[in-house]
Amino acid sequence: MSKSRVPMMLGLAAAGAGGYYLYSAGGSPSAAKHQMKIDAEKAREKIPGTDNAEKYGKDVGKEAGANIDDAIARTRAEVQEGKDKLEELRNEAKNKFNASREKVNHSVDQIDRDVEQKAAEAKGAVSGWLGGKK
Repeated sequence: MSKSRVPMMLGLAAAGAGGYYLYSAGGSPSAAKHQMKIDAEKAREKIPGTDNAEKYGKDVGKEAGANIDDAIARTRAEVQEGKDKLEELRNEAKNKFNASREKVNHSVDQIDRDVEQKAAEAKGAVSGWLGGKK
């Protein structure tokens, strides 16, 4: 049989609280009751009432909304900064690639010119050696 122990625990807590107030009042039930009322009133003041709860909730909501908006703005700025950096790196790599390609093309063109020149010289030398016309 599994019964809830909550009622028993609540009863023990109430009895303990009553015993505490009775002991602190020196055994006087009326003084203990009076002290209990004072402590209960102090506790009620700390808990926001319906009027205060609505205002408190709105304030908390505004603060939370501001924090969320700030976090979103910071995240967007960081994402944009990352995109800008990526674009900068992409352009830098593209420029380096194009410069390397131009250097290679220039070298290939130079080699082509040298080969053509050497071929022309060799053709002239072969023609002269075989007794061809100049």
